[in-house]
Amino acid sequence: MAGRNITTAAGLSHDEQQRWAEAFVACGASQCGFCTPGIVCRLVGHERRGADLRDRTTVDKALAAHLCRCTGWQTIREAAERVSTGSAGSSAGPPDRASDIDRSAAAERAQLETGGPQHTDTTTVLGAVAFGADGAPQDALFAIAASADNDDRDRWVVAETLTQARRSAGKVQGRRTTLEPIPPIAVPDALPGEQWDISLATCWTEPGYLETDAAWCEPGAEPSDPLANGGAFGGKAASGVGNEARCLADELGRPVRVLWSREDTVRRGPKRPPLAAGLRADGTGIIRIARTPGATDILKTVLPAATIEEVDVPGPPTSLALRAATWAEAQMLATALEQVRTGNTTATTHTSSGTGTAKVTSPNGATARAEVSPNQINVDIDAGNPLDSVTLRSYVIGAAHMAWSWVTSESLAVDEQGEVQDLTIRSFGIARSAETPNIKVTITPSPLPPVPAGEPVFAAVAAATWQSQGTPPHLPTGR
Repeated sequence: MAGRNITTAAGLSHDEQQRWAEAFVACGASQCGFCTPGIVCRLVGHERRGADLRDRTTVDKALAAHLCRCTGWQTIREAAERVSTGSAGSSAGPPDRASDIDRSAAAERAQLETGGPQHTDTTTVLGAVAFGADGAPQDALFAIAASADNDDRDRWVVAETLTQARRSAGKVQGRRTTLEPIPPIAVPDALPGEQWDISLATCWTEPGYLETDAAWCEPGAEPSDPLANGGAFGGKAASGVGNEARCLADELGRPVRVLWSREDTVRRGPKRPPLAAGLRADGTGIIRIARTPGATDILKTVLPAATIEEVDVPGPPTSLALRAATWAEAQMLATALEQVRTGNTTATTHTSSGTGTAKVTSPNGATARAEVSPNQINVDIDAGNPLDSVTLRSYVIGAAHMAWSWVTSESLAVDEQGEVQDLTIRSFGIARSAETPNIKVTITPSPLPPVPAGEPVFAAVAAATWQSQGTPPHLPTGR
């Protein structure tokens, strides 16, 4: 960037900051907010050049260089249209918010969906909230995990600057393999002369949160929270970076920032446990799943007639903390079995219309119904009192995109030794804005207590997408 001027969100004009921040809040276009300032700067740059931000193709191209795992892109496009038109935009967009919105209700809904506190105001849009490594003293050391190729996996490289630490740790950024992703567990063999009515084998996939694990700590103090303003959808629930920062700070007598690189997050961070299933129409059969505490109990609750076998699989760690992990897969199988039993379709062939439907109720009582067609995803959600309909809609759209993307295009290449080889965001197969169907959300008003909506929406959209595609998640199309 030598010889160039760099403008961050802090360098935008007051008018630009105000218009864009208010539009993002009005549309629910920012959740954890880690990616949002960069996206705003990108869109402002297009606006300054006179681009038509009402045009989806223009905005899709602008967003191609970004990742927003939370929102599913659509609310960001709606915010761009709102700024461009000076109004709420299309009738299909989010309900318009009054200037005196109940921010406590919005924050309560966000906390329900993330499992932790989350700010949803204009300061979040412009990057004025603290994340995992923010707030550390200027003299804090930087700690980077040794290269994954190093035999001593627990060794930390500590230096005065981030660049020095990365060089000493031998980090290799931007690696993508040509190794093809394949399911690590094969579909169980059926009895001689028999064929499964339903079969499914899932691949390793990456949660894909943008802010990699990070925390800082002073000697004798408590570390910062790696979740900070939410995000990760369970991917950081058991992150060890806080404890690592505390141990290093106490040992070295200096404040220490611990930063995972993308390579660390992908190789050391938890994944959904992959599984392979072969089932008969009556629900009997075999499901094999990577050994994960609690996985058998979830599968037996949804599919009581199946035999569950936990197996050891070389690969990254697994966790049920990730959004609807194992429960969504079980709901996909249960929905497919119901379709086979009623004679509407089969799980291994396309439906005649190319559409799929599924209805899922979570243990906490939230009900989601999804209809998926090639260019449209419709979601009806009853999650108790919406609290703030714009915030709820944003999380429903994000969960729908995440499920649709997971089924249609996501995967990780893992070698025979269990080492992840795809280490770039682009290589995870996460669907970009241009590839994502329009998502319409219908919220059912309810006087009942509010409950999280993300997991049932994820499960319902995943099941409906699998049915509509006729393609199990282990056959990615987006690599």
